[in-house]
Amino acid sequence: MAAGTIRYWAAAKAAAGTAEEPYAARTLAEALDGVRERHPGELTRVLLRCSFLIDGNPVGTRSHETVRLAEGGTVEVLPPFAGG
Repeated sequence: MAAGTIRYWAAAKAAAGTAEEPYAARTLAEALDGVRERHPGELTRVLLRCSFLIDGNPVGTRSHETVRLAEGGTVEVLPPFAGG
């Protein structure tokens, strides 16, 4: 199990009520399961529209179960942004 930081941006930050929080998970799927448990409601809905960066690298269309998290890593939760 790896420990790191989840950072929320824009609508995800507003729905989580925090800019960041720790994770303890092996995969992105496990980390997001933890997020849904801690923040039921609006953030769960926002996550459906989000893209994710793991240590600066886009997850893209990879299955979240296959995306391994590193000790001390960072997960960025990026909702769609308007404008540029």
